[in-house]
Amino acid sequence: MSPTQDQIAQLAQGRVLVIGDVMVDHYVTGRVSRVSDEAPVPIIHVSGERWTPGGAANVVANIASLGGKAALAGIVGEDPAAAMLQKMLANAETNLIAEAGRPTTIKTRYMGGQHQIVRVDREQPSAISKASEDKLVAAIENLAAGRTAFMLSDYAKGALTDRVLAAAIAAGRKAGAAVVVDPKRSDWSAYKGAAVITPNRKELMLATQAPCGSDAECEFAAGIAIKATGAAILLTRSEQGMSLYRAGQPPLHLSAKAREVFDVSGAGDTVAATIALGLAAKLSIEAAMQIANVAAGVVVGKRGTATASPAELLAEAGAGDRLGGAPGAISLKQAKALREAWGREGRTVGFTNGCFDILHAGHVSLLSQAAAACDRLIVALNTDASVAKLKGPDRPVQSEDVRATVMAAVKGVDAVVLFGEQTPLEVIRELQPDVLVKGADYAEDQIVGADVVRARGGRIVRVTLVDGQSTTRIIEKSRR
Repeated sequence: MSPTQDQIAQLAQGRVLVIGDVMVDHYVTGRVSRVSDEAPVPIIHVSGERWTPGGAANVVANIASLGGKAALAGIVGEDPAAAMLQKMLANAETNLIAEAGRPTTIKTRYMGGQHQIVRVDREQPSAISKASEDKLVAAIENLAAGRTAFMLSDYAKGALTDRVLAAAIAAGRKAGAAVVVDPKRSDWSAYKGAAVITPNRKELMLATQAPCGSDAECEFAAGIAIKATGAAILLTRSEQGMSLYRAGQPPLHLSAKAREVFDVSGAGDTVAATIALGLAAKLSIEAAMQIANVAAGVVVGKRGTATASPAELLAEAGAGDRLGGAPGAISLKQAKALREAWGREGRTVGFTNGCFDILHAGHVSLLSQAAAACDRLIVALNTDASVAKLKGPDRPVQSEDVRATVMAAVKGVDAVVLFGEQTPLEVIRELQPDVLVKGADYAEDQIVGADVVRARGGRIVRVTLVDGQSTTRIIEKSRR
């Protein structure tokens, strides 16, 4: 099953306190063309670098991207990385406690094209000091009010000591919040009292000393963990999706959607963040799991540590914009967010528009050619009022919600938006497509928005039309 529009919209109601090991993810990208003469290692010609929140900070970024509200309590060093992290999380409520002598954890990944060449970690994974424990426990108590879920992001870097875990779980239970744990330690006894634990197979195997290959083995290992902690176990299983195990109930399995995987960095953070936010928003664990499964599919299709937006969830789930507007269509704001996300992934975004009143072979041919000219295709549909102004009071034959639903189901169409103006110029200005597609019956200087697309280095594609196909002819023939 896919999550519904209302469930995804409900995520915005969640308020989560994230506690744990914060870090910075650093990506150095470049091109590898030869091997060094000094040693058998590749030489990377650096073309760029970027810094993103990592660990518990990435959980906060994921919650914010999904529309929820997050606060963060964690430990950093007295260094520039901590200041950078604080700046990256400027829109979140944070209490980052600096500990003298401890560096802010930084994971640097050197990327040759799409491939990770090496990762360099700068960290001190020992337990934090007693003084830092005192400050962190106080921060948890100060930030707990009004939170409907706690997310404990344990990367075994020293922030979540037994004392801090006990205080966090106790504070969560006192606040009536669901406590979710993303585990890294092998001894899970300190997680007792949590509502949900979200391990991968390796983590569950290490914690239970039981194999986690087949369905039966995973269920047996999860049973051991449930007895030890009293928590539900949400097991992520890579290409096999994820499984939910609860005491006295049969397991629930969700298969992963087949897709091209660019990078799994941070995918576990996304799953844990989505589960915590879903529970904070008072969704059922089953509904939160469905959304988390879709969110994981979104982020593994991106390079580097990434997040997912509601618009991307809707598109991935094939749900359209069920947050308002016509079924099958998404708002222009959401389409813009999708377009920007696709752009960051290096995908070319195409655009075409029309009334598409009665879908016929000519339309299908145009859409097929448009989809072939880009990686992702956005189709803009005239609203009913706009069609009436263009075609007359008897049109459209089909309402905008019907037309949007049909268009969203067409192979190759990745998003549908509605526009009420006489032309799609404003939509094109907002979306800034890489490819603008129109029928060959239009000269290039007649195509609305062509100048906008050319100005940003995009291209205009004039596709071949199918002779004798038009909605007007179909209507006239039906009347005769």
